[in-house]
Amino acid sequence: MPQSISYDAIDLKILDQLQRDGSLSIADLAERVSLSTTPCWRRVQRLEAEGTLLRRVALLDPDKLNLKTTAFVSIKSPLHSKEWLTAFRRAVHDIPEIVEVHRMSGHIDYLLKVLVPDIGLYDDVYQRLIHMINLLDVSSSFSMEVLKQTTTLPLDYVGPGRGE
Repeated sequence: MPQSISYDAIDLKILDQLQRDGSLSIADLAERVSLSTTPCWRRVQRLEAEGTLLRRVALLDPDKLNLKTTAFVSIKSPLHSKEWLTAFRRAVHDIPEIVEVHRMSGHIDYLLKVLVPDIGLYDDVYQRLIHMINLLDVSSSFSMEVLKQTTTLPLDYVGPGRGE
């Protein structure tokens, strides 16, 4: 059972600020959360050590990088064995256009998010995938418009008095 980590209001402010702008300096972050620099730095170090703060990254605009086509790929597995899952994990890991993979409940086993320049190049990804791993069924849907997209996680469910 994973150990429960406790967050106070300042931790949550730090997490909120960093997920909105990971490039903030410790001085700027400390000012935004009303702390002095050293205690703020210590809290960030603790959040990293605990694994809550995974990494700080730059978010890129897929359209400006010619990744204008987003495909959501539903997959049904022909097997439910450890060996098949290991091979599947390796296959999806080795295809950089596959940017997310989710194991699902319900009528499909896996849902993939694929970013490519166009549908023709999606077919190249599809061909690589089916040559790397045996699949029972593959169904693709293409995003027509993004109505909401965020990397900001809701923090209303953690902290003092919130489901700990």
